[in-house]
Amino acid sequence: MIIAHRGASIDAPENTIPAFKLAWEQGADAIEGDFHKTKDEQIVCIHNKDTYKVSGRKLKIRNSTLEDLRELDVGEYHSARYTGTVIPTIAEVFATIPKGKKIFIEIKGNPSIIPNLIEEIKKSGLGKEQVTVISFNKKVIRVLKSKAPQYKALWLSSFKKEKSGKIRPSKKTILSTLSHIKADGFSSNKDKIDEALIKAVMENGYEYHVWTVDESEIAKRFRSWGANSITTNVPGYLRKSLFEPDAAGSGNKQPR
Repeated sequence: MIIAHRGASIDAPENTIPAFKLAWEQGADAIEGDFHKTKDEQIVCIHNKDTYKVSGRKLKIRNSTLEDLRELDVGEYHSARYTGTVIPTIAEVFATIPKGKKIFIEIKGNPSIIPNLIEEIKKSGLGKEQVTVISFNKKVIRVLKSKAPQYKALWLSSFKKEKSGKIRPSKKTILSTLSHIKADGFSSNKDKIDEALIKAVMENGYEYHVWTVDESEIAKRFRSWGANSITTNVPGYLRKSLFEPDAAGSGNKQPR
């Protein structure tokens, strides 16, 4: 699957309705968005804990109401074309999802959002096969799987190289963590990982997903290694480079 990272986030402002709609137009199989809970128990789509990056004004999501957040323009920073774009609710993001397409819901923060999230998914009318929850927070995954085991959930982690030369997390840590939190799979950054580790994850019954890949050669490598999905900022370009190479051109990365 080609997953649009925060929507088609090179071509439109990340985590907004225009970015998600453009991702569908570009042929994405799924979208990925980041979600926080507001002061008034609403779930909104934004990456950071505050709004400074996308609006120039610093409001903390957890201390702000939906009405507060709706006053901000989160499109103009990207380009004048998107002036007036607002932070969407999760319900609005769900409403963009075509039949047969999927969403990867990255939960920021702690498990307190889970009851609200489950209710929003139920109200959306989406099928359980259309929804995957992802998080770096192990407790989020564990709580989600205990309360709503029908939804897939993936643990996220970046690979890092220690001074000793060891790569963390280790294969043992990954497998024991996935088992402990009842995750359905593992999703990692594209760096410092090899085919053997991916095979070990999959041979133990888990899915493997990778992010964030914008280069065609790297995408082809992970596809050959058996990754279940590739998350990208340029879903249109990556789809063409993987499935319509003649249409993608000779470049390795789509320019903005």
